[in-house]
Amino acid sequence: MDVASLLPFVLALVAIPISLALLDRLRLGKIPPGPRPWPVVGNLRQIKPVRCRCFQEWAERYGPIVSVWFGSSLNVVVSTSELAKEVLKEHDQQLADRPRNRSTQRFSRNGQDLIWADYGPHYIKVRKLCNLELFTPKRLEALRPIREDEITAMVESVHRAATEPGSERKPIIVRNHLAMVAFNNITRLAFGKRFMNANGDIDEQGREFKTIVNNGIKIGASLSVAEYIWYLRWLCPLNEELYKTHNERRDRLTNKIIEEHAKALKERGAKQHFVDALFTLREQYDLSDDTVIGLLWDMITAGMDTTVISVEWAMAELGRNPRAQKKLQEELDRVVGRDRVMSETDFQSLPYLQAVVKESLRLHPPTPLMLPHKASRSVKVGGYSIPKGANVMVNVWAIARDPKNWSNPLEYRPERFLEENVDIKGNDFRVLPFGAGRRVCPGAQLGINLVASMIGHLLHHFEWSLSGRHQAGGRRHDGVRRDRDVHGHVAAGRRQAAPGQAGAVQELLLDTGSYILLLSTIAHVVVQFEVSIAL
Repeated sequence: MDVASLLPFVLALVAIPISLALLDRLRLGKIPPGPRPWPVVGNLRQIKPVRCRCFQEWAERYGPIVSVWFGSSLNVVVSTSELAKEVLKEHDQQLADRPRNRSTQRFSRNGQDLIWADYGPHYIKVRKLCNLELFTPKRLEALRPIREDEITAMVESVHRAATEPGSERKPIIVRNHLAMVAFNNITRLAFGKRFMNANGDIDEQGREFKTIVNNGIKIGASLSVAEYIWYLRWLCPLNEELYKTHNERRDRLTNKIIEEHAKALKERGAKQHFVDALFTLREQYDLSDDTVIGLLWDMITAGMDTTVISVEWAMAELGRNPRAQKKLQEELDRVVGRDRVMSETDFQSLPYLQAVVKESLRLHPPTPLMLPHKASRSVKVGGYSIPKGANVMVNVWAIARDPKNWSNPLEYRPERFLEENVDIKGNDFRVLPFGAGRRVCPGAQLGINLVASMIGHLLHHFEWSLSGRHQAGGRRHDGVRRDRDVHGHVAAGRRQAAPGQAGAVQELLLDTGSYILLLSTIAHVVVQFEVSIAL
């Protein structure tokens, strides 16, 4: 067979997907404007690595509602609080489904969890369980000793690491201490187990747990462009055995922990841990094994890194803003004093601490782009058509920097939240770190409490000050890293002894650098940076 005879076949292979894409776009009607898409791949080649900033730049060029084509998939990005309100309140029910790619389809067992479930009877049932059983004020209060215990352990671990022999000028990665709190807290809340001891040593189940988490991220991040171009998926089949092995390994560990709790329940009765609650409520709410396991892992994936990210950014901003830091420490000294440690029961008397938390989450939301919503039927947003099946994303990061919403939006100024009472749990569409509407994060208050407690203890026990070249910032004022190798120093002097410790501690140095932006199909957009301390 010569080349000439193959030419019609080759042309057909090229023409068919282009024709399908053109037909798709012709039937959509008046969709929002946006960058001109390429044939087949759409705008994938034009999207910059930091998506939230890329979409903000496109909003400045094309308008506050933008069409972005991920291959043959239409994604609509809104970047103002008014449009966010339309999406998350006025058209909430029509835009409450969740798009699932082939990976999340398998991880969630076809949406049998909460995060990846479409809006319908299953989602309503599981959401009711979260609101009425798992995240009630009563349960959060009952679990408060766990949070405070882990934060106390964090302060003590920083103290030990900074004062051990030979630690002079030796950097300590503070992120490890924050991560230890998040790891132990979420595993104790979800599984009722502490996999890591005070020295950071992890037991066998803990090692298996971390391996499963890391494997899940690795698998999820390995997807190809075919996820966005449905007619090319036959060229890129998934490794089904890999997903099967991962899910079986996850289920085996989870079921073993559930069995341990089932045995303990007969001896001591139920405790407040989520695994106990789900075990005792599974019949009342008709929960399948897949849903129980999915809910537990939803809590883990949603609550681990986000807390660490939020506290890291807050500490970086407080290091850059000594005035705000001093004001918070004065409030802590006035309300809590030097003779005891702060408790969550002090929060109502610490308005500036609450303002610091809100301002940190405003400037640095842990998920700068809200998890995508999917249109269950055609709707109009901002005067444009959003066709059934399109995905809608809210650019939380851009809204938080909109000068129409905030005066001097790039300035870190907690006082703005003292001047105006702003809700950050989904009722004020100018700041949406936890989403809003039917898909608002059910664990928002738990996250706020943990972030506030970690920041409060770090500021109550230590003084932090920038020195050296980090004074220049080494970071773009929009909160996005320009490069990877900028370093600075923060000096931290002991303000009071760690819980259970006596005496003063000599000066510490905090080395802040290596802000890294990660893109993950599971965690979506996550901003991380290392913070290190040296004595």
